[in-house]
Amino acid sequence: MTIERVVVNASPLILLTKINLADMVPRLFTAVVVPDAVWQEIARGGNNDPAAQTLLSLRIERGTVEAVAPEILVWNLGDGESDVLTFALANQGHRAVVDDKAARSCARSVGINILGTGGLLVLAKRRGFIQSVGSELQRLVQAGLWIEMINLLEEQAGE
Repeated sequence: MTIERVVVNASPLILLTKINLADMVPRLFTAVVVPDAVWQEIARGGNNDPAAQTLLSLRIERGTVEAVAPEILVWNLGDGESDVLTFALANQGHRAVVDDKAARSCARSVGINILGTGGLLVLAKRRGFIQSVGSELQRLVQAGLWIEMINLLEEQAGE
């Protein structure tokens, strides 16, 4: 199944910005949505923040969530994660891009398809945007991402 539409949380965008790969996200998908809460979280960095600057330069849509879905609200996630999952729940064609462990557990419990930053790298390699998942994962770890499944992701990428 091809993933064409995603709704993205802040941490994947921030981390990918740190390793200069955020511009790859809109090239991987036909639609990329960032909910208002995520947009505001990233924009709080101000004009000198690389992630805030990158957000404005990417070909992405800004999404609105009126109210967090009750089945997500009970998980007490952050505003960004809650909006990403609520948007994905209401828009079944969108896959949620989240790294937070609790958000991923919540998503699975309510039937939301998810993808993490590592999964984005696997897709990027399969589509020829990067040469090595392993080297990019190492850069992400240096940028602050804690990845439990490095070996699995490298295996999925054929490395």
